[in-house]
Amino acid sequence: MPCLLLATNNKAKVREYRSLLQALPFRLVTLEEMGIAREVDEAGESLEENARLKAVILSAESGLVALADDSGLEVDALGGEPGRLSARYAGEGASDSDRVSYLLSKLKGVPWEKRSARFRCVIAVAAPDGRLGFCCGECPGLIGLEPQGEGGFGYDPIFYLPELDRTMAQLSLEEKDSISHRGQAAGKVPRVLMEMGL
Repeated sequence: MPCLLLATNNKAKVREYRSLLQALPFRLVTLEEMGIAREVDEAGESLEENARLKAVILSAESGLVALADDSGLEVDALGGEPGRLSARYAGEGASDSDRVSYLLSKLKGVPWEKRSARFRCVIAVAAPDGRLGFCCGECPGLIGLEPQGEGGFGYDPIFYLPELDRTMAQLSLEEKDSISHRGQAAGKVPRVLMEMGL
């Protein structure tokens, strides 16, 4: 069975992708399992560019087909921030709870009806011979007034889903996979692999 490299050092993302992509006819391997310690600088100006950079560089380095994503939270009241800077929004070395607190402080006084937001995910799949494909997913919601739930990671505890009356962090992994931006993008990976001839 051929290998597909999950080009991320984020253990929570690896866990999600192992669940989302378990039906693929590939053995999913991580950077750690392949002994690759490289961190690719996310210097792109968009989610697409960052995903492409990571997938192309790590595919070339490993000699494997590589899957990389970049995802972000876009808050309308903040002009689309934090977007591609979501992981670094509260500064380098900030924890998930630091980022959540910082975002909530930026939205202080913003009324409920103006707290619309979306999670976006772009997945890039790159082969060592230069073949490249993309998949995108989006999940709309609102930014809650305070964190709720213990699951997920990142901004999940304040990302409220009106149709479910829960935050992303209050969902089971199966529920999250079925509606999340990453779940939607990952659902398109089999078609992209087929289009790439892999």
